[in-house]
Amino acid sequence: KAFEISERHRVPVIIRTVTRVNHQSGIVQLEEFVRQDFKKVDWKDLQEKYTTLGEIARQRKLQMLKRTQTLSEEFENSEFNFITKADSNIGIITSSVSYLHVLEALKILGLQNKVNILKLGTTFPLPKNLIQNFIKNLKKLVVVEELSPYLEKEVYILAKETNSNLKIFGKLSGTFSEAWEYTPDIVTTGIALVTDHKVPNYRALIAEAKKLKADLPDRYPTFCAGCPHRATFVALNKALKIQVSKGQNHYFANDIGCYSMWIYPPISRSDSSLCMGGGVGLSNGLSHVLNERVVAIIGDSTFFHAGIPALVNAVHNGNKFTVFVLDNSVTAMTGQQFNPSTEFIAGGRKGKKVLIEDICKAIGIPFVEVVDSYDVKNNVEVFRRALAFDGLSVIVSRRECALYGDRVKRKHRIPIVPFYVDKSLCKRPYVCLRSFYCPAYELDKDKQPHISLELCDGCSVCSKLCPLNSIKRAGVKT
Repeated sequence: KAFEISERHRVPVIIRTVTRVNHQSGIVQLEEFVRQDFKKVDWKDLQEKYTTLGEIARQRKLQMLKRTQTLSEEFENSEFNFITKADSNIGIITSSVSYLHVLEALKILGLQNKVNILKLGTTFPLPKNLIQNFIKNLKKLVVVEELSPYLEKEVYILAKETNSNLKIFGKLSGTFSEAWEYTPDIVTTGIALVTDHKVPNYRALIAEAKKLKADLPDRYPTFCAGCPHRATFVALNKALKIQVSKGQNHYFANDIGCYSMWIYPPISRSDSSLCMGGGVGLSNGLSHVLNERVVAIIGDSTFFHAGIPALVNAVHNGNKFTVFVLDNSVTAMTGQQFNPSTEFIAGGRKGKKVLIEDICKAIGIPFVEVVDSYDVKNNVEVFRRALAFDGLSVIVSRRECALYGDRVKRKHRIPIVPFYVDKSLCKRPYVCLRSFYCPAYELDKDKQPHISLELCDGCSVCSKLCPLNSIKRAGVKT
């Protein structure tokens, strides 16, 4: 439907989601998918001018306003907007996942089919007539929406001429907060206050949940078993300790990606993490004002998306800091999508891999080194030299994403051979647990390190770190 609207009106259509939707899975009923063959067209047949200069820009603005009005009129009858009527003078306007919270709240409060609901699926441009007809006979209106009170503000404007006595409850009224995200208890509490119903005792439930939680150990988000970013950190941490002993302290400008988890214990190496490419961008300025050596952390896909301009700026201005490009050769965090560092493109077709180190050398960075993320012992000295370098230095730590690599192995029926701890050799120094933090590691009833064969990726890094050589690959005689 989005493509159909886009092609008919010549506009981009944005499908806006929220975190809770993105982190869920479920059964989705699909309509028939109509695939059309891709066809190239002649530019002259489009009969449009895509420029924004002078008089043309003014004409385009008028066309945009007309198009927006046409879409607003079309959305008045859109299948994505619908009303659930009830014999009541109370109504609720909601959209997205908040609609599900509303349904759950009404069920909890015993108000099913007792409150009018307008569920909006098209929020820009708004179907104004639909909204005005919905609110014209109401006395109270609750607006339930995520993030900023966009719908609520628009409803205030429409109510001024349609129903000036309407009492509107939302974020502007203080019924809900703009902070955090909605949960069923937040929505239930707000609707209960507006409808004069007893508010469920969620505090007692939360207190009971906290009591049960107190018996569980804290578990921070961590990297997957076999993740090359963990191995990179182990080597970097050793190099940092050497530099700190020589009087060099460090500031970490992190970025957006799997490596964002460096902010959590036990790694805790992230002083800032703002936006994609922000790590290198911030480092340009911070390198001038901080006594610490600034260290920027960035991934391969983020490097191509927003890191290159900041690096060009660093070279141009002679800025001195260290950049670690964690290259797992795929856009891992969002599901192993392709980017210029992958050897495949859309549809799984073969693509041309662009090497990050070639770009760094081409723009004139004097110190560029490429390492295998799993080669922890040799990487320590390379990382130390990069940190000590009097100028701009770049380390490309490369090893494919463990999840992606496992997927490829399963596809080609390549066995994933895990490791195990030889208890006859292990003296329990816990180096594997204290320096590597792999989720495949457990402690058995005798406090002996144990590797979960189901979780182990077979990356071998922990075996290289063990001072007793007690970690062996399963099925391999030594």
